Amino acid sequence: MNCADLEILICDYADGTLGAAERAEVEAHLAECPGCAEMAAESAAAMKFMERAATVEPPPQLVTRILFDAPWRKQASPAGARRWLDKLLGPVLQPRIVMGMAMTVLSFSVLFTSMKPAIKKEDLEPAKVWASLEDRASRTWARTVKYYDNLKVVYQIQTMLHEWQQEDEEQQRPQKAAPASQPDEHKLPANSGPEKSR
Repeated sequence: MNCADLEILICDYADGTLGAAERAEVEAHLAECPGCAEMAAESAAAMKFMERAATVEPPPQLVTRILFDAPWRKQASPAGARRWLDKLLGPVLQPRIVMGMAMTVLSFSVLFTSMKPAIKKEDLEPAKVWASLEDRASRTWARTVKYYDNLKVVYQIQTMLHEWQQEDEEQQRPQKAAPASQPDEHKLPANSGPEKSR
């Protein structure tokens, strides 16, 4: 162990929270190094002094006095219109309200810059409005026709695939040979019944 390692562990050594192995290493180093031994003695004396010192509790009004009666808070009060303006805008100019307003302005600016309405006076002429409506209607009709044409093609492809799968299944089934005709044991011959007397 060197002096730098001891400086890291000196607080734990003075508190008595070191493990047995580390404590043995620290004590071995203190026996060899007089500078570190002096530092350890001073740390132990400081710990004993702090244990003897009484804990002082601050008065309950201390925080309030620091926050409101501090010299930097006691500035000359503004006169006239400025005092009236401070009273009027004081509640509104709280940090959270100012941040909320700033975020709202930022949101609206992003929204409006991304939209960029491109309506001009010429675009509101009845002929142009009618032309744009007719163009949209024809595009919508073309999309609908294309959709149904594509749907027909999809159904045709599905039908063909289904037929091919059925053909493959039929080809993969083993062909069963028709068994030779065997007499049925359960059937009686037509002449074997009791003859009726005439």
